[in-house]
Amino acid sequence: MSPWLGLVVLLSSWSLRELGADACTCSPSHPQDAFCNSDIVIRAKVVGKKLVKEGPFGTLIYTIKQMKMYRGFSKMPHVQYIHTEASESLCGLKLEVNKYQYLLTGRVYDGKMYTGLCNFVERWDRLTLSQRKGLNYRYHLGCNCKIKSCYYLPCFVTSKNECLWTDMLSNFGYPGYQSKHYACIRQKGGYCSWYRGWAPPDKTIINATDP
Repeated sequence: MSPWLGLVVLLSSWSLRELGADACTCSPSHPQDAFCNSDIVIRAKVVGKKLVKEGPFGTLIYTIKQMKMYRGFSKMPHVQYIHTEASESLCGLKLEVNKYQYLLTGRVYDGKMYTGLCNFVERWDRLTLSQRKGLNYRYHLGCNCKIKSCYYLPCFVTSKNECLWTDMLSNFGYPGYQSKHYACIRQKGGYCSWYRGWAPPDKTIINATDP
C-alpha cells in the first residue's frame, strides 16, 4: 500500500467537504481523533512549493516555516517539508504560499511528513479558541477515549470510554458544535465525557497556556 492510500484509510476529517475533490472520499473525524491519530501536528506557514515526478500524478512538496509543534516531537522534532499528492482526485492538498498559517496534521513515512485532504488541515485563523486550547493540552488528555460517531438516531454509548459525537445529525460531517468547542476527556471514575471549560479538568496540569 502506498503512503497516500494509507493516509486515506488511517486519517480523515471534514476538510474534504470544504475543499472539494470529486474522487477523494473521506469519513468525517472529530479534530481530537485527527490529533490523536496523527504522527505530526503543527502550526506552520507555507513559504514555497515544487512539483516532483513521484507517484502516478506527481507529488507536491511544500516548504514550510514551522511555528509550533503540538504532537510528534519523537517522530520529527522539526518539519521543513510536507508531501502531498499533486492530484486532488487522489486526496492531494492545495495550500496557499506566503498567505496563511495552517494547522497541519499528517503521518511520517521514511522520515518524511505526508498529508492530504483526509487529514485535519485548516487555516489557523478559522480555528475556534476551544480548538486551539484542545491542540495545546486538552486533546492529548482524551487520546485513550473513543469518540463514537452518530449518523442516525437512536445512538448510544456502549462503554465508559466513549463520547457520542452527534454533529453529523445536523451538519452531516461539516464541523459542528462538538467539533468546534468540545474535547472528549477521561474524568474521575474512568468515564470519558465531553468537556468544555476555561481550565483543564485535571488540576495537576499547570502552566497550560493558549497556543
